[in-house]
Order: sequence, then structure tokens, then C-alpha cells
Amino acid sequence: MNSTEAIAKLKNLKHSPKKLREVADVIRGMPVLKCINMLDASPKKAAFHLKKVLQSAIANAENNHGLDIDELYVKTVYVDKAFVLKRMRPRARGAANRILKPYSHITLAVAEKDSGVI
Repeated sequence: MNSTEAIAKLKNLKHSPKKLREVADVIRGMPVLKCINMLDASPKKAAFHLKKVLQSAIANAENNHGLDIDELYVKTVYVDKAFVLKRMRPRARGAANRILKPYSHITLAVAEKDSGVI
């Protein structure tokens, strides 16, 4: 980890990794202020959780590393699969179907844009 990079993690979130990745793929590489506006406007529940992690990473960058918020961008964001709760749903004629309740881990890193790199 560089001194110009701040990381925030959220573990064991009760949300599908597939649904979180849809939103995570959109914000990767974007400036953080633009990300916050985009996540606020999104109707997806995943956007709410990603916004909270993004705000945590921004706070870490500002307070722990002294970085300028206006120069930050989302360097990396990835969503990993955590555990899956398996439940049963009764069906007709004594049968049962399996219900899967997936959990996720979110890792998000923000960094300052280099002034020499466009």
C-alpha cells in the first residue's frame, strides 16, 4: 500500500456479490465526488452500501494520510463472496427447495491522481 492510498473494507454484508459487482464495476476509476453523486442517484440497494464504504475510504484518506479529497479517485474496488446461508423452503407433496442467502465482502481503495499523469 502506498502512502497516497487509503483502503476501506466491509465484511459479511448480507447482499449478493453479483448485485454489488454491477455497481462496483461502474464506479471503478472514477473521481470520488462524481462517484458519490452517481451512487446517490442510483435506485439500487447495492449503491447505498458501496457509498458507505466509499465515504469510509475518503475519511481514511483525509484523516490518516492527509490527502486532498478533490484529487481522489477510486483506484480499486472489488467484491468477494463470503459465506452462504442455506435454508429450506417447503414445497408441494412433501418436497423442499434450497434457498441460498449469500453474503459479501467489499474492499475499496482510493488514491490521489498524479499531477503528471493525465
